[in-house]
Amino acid sequence: SPVPLNSVVSPCALLPVNKATSSTPLSINIPRFYFPKGLLNVCTNHEEIIARIEEAFTEFEDEKANICEMGKIAKICGCPLYWKAPMFSASGGERTGCVSVHSFVSLWRKILRNCHDDASRFTYLVAKPSCDYLEQEDFIPLLQDVVETHPGLTFLKDAPEFHSRYITTVIQRIFYTVNRSWSGKITLTELRKSNFLQTLALLEEEDDINQITDYFSYEHFYVIYCKFWELDTDHDLYISQKDLARYSDQALSSRIIERIFSGAVVRGNEIQKEGRMSYADFVWLLISEEDKRSATSIEYWFRCMDLDGDGVLSMYELEYFYEEQCERMEVMGIEPLPFQDLLCQMLDLVKPEREGRVTLRDLKRCRMAHVFFNTFFNLEKYLDNEQRDPFRGIDTVCLTICSL
Repeated sequence: SPVPLNSVVSPCALLPVNKATSSTPLSINIPRFYFPKGLLNVCTNHEEIIARIEEAFTEFEDEKANICEMGKIAKICGCPLYWKAPMFSASGGERTGCVSVHSFVSLWRKILRNCHDDASRFTYLVAKPSCDYLEQEDFIPLLQDVVETHPGLTFLKDAPEFHSRYITTVIQRIFYTVNRSWSGKITLTELRKSNFLQTLALLEEEDDINQITDYFSYEHFYVIYCKFWELDTDHDLYISQKDLARYSDQALSSRIIERIFSGAVVRGNEIQKEGRMSYADFVWLLISEEDKRSATSIEYWFRCMDLDGDGVLSMYELEYFYEEQCERMEVMGIEPLPFQDLLCQMLDLVKPEREGRVTLRDLKRCRMAHVFFNTFFNLEKYLDNEQRDPFRGIDTVCLTICSL
């Protein structure tokens, strides 16, 4: 019978029905898009690389390579020179003092089969077995080799006591820049997004290590360590709140120092010794203090100022830190700006998305986080900002000897 004009007909009823397939879901072929170990390069001839490795080993005594000779093997494998120590260790060289052709070829075949980019290969070589992330101690053999063999660090051969200090500094600078998650574990994604592997490759091209300003500069290490040495009066490699209060002529407020020692800025599973700061923690503090524009620095100081850990800087928290600044200015005979006036300036500076609430996102977006933070806990830099226009164009700050 005909369908009444006023009845509702579903559009689906107008479609042809295939009884054979109506109850079967469509099969869609989605190409693979996730390659955690890198994208396979089908053009690479692995057997040709293995043959060149085996030929190179014939030049070594008993077809075994020491750590220096592994440099040649690293280059044949298409890797930077300073991958030689991780290659040596991963092949069992630390146990036997040398690496046989068979043990290395076995290792490299496995890497070629499973790891398809520099980040995954480096992690396989450096990380602990079955780990796909890098921890701080994983970098020690590599950096010890840099200390012992880089032309720009030959003078350290007569000062072995500085080896561990330099290595600690480099490791902290690596994690400060690369480990964006603050987890204490550098992932493959973090390694790929960073410039670390590119910087490591530059070491073989530049004899003056101070020209490698990212991570490896000895001058940067020396300045950081001297700053710590001045504060560490008993030289036990720990400083107290009282010691830190002397930093940069009492520049930091006591309230921000209390927050630094509270555990607000610990990384990963690290446990801060009560009332004591290690040299490694001081490296993070100094870098954060000298350049408050970097993402890690902004996160560092935000954590310190976020007293209740709710992810927002409230007006109460801002007043809490500014209150001490006012007290210090009054002692110096300087009339401080009333908090409400100061607050208007800061909110105009940051322009938070939600009125009366400053978030980490707001501070990263405004590009004036250094002015904001100095206002609340670094009196010297705050007064310096007040004497000039803080809104004028400012060049990017680098950690240099002058800035320290």
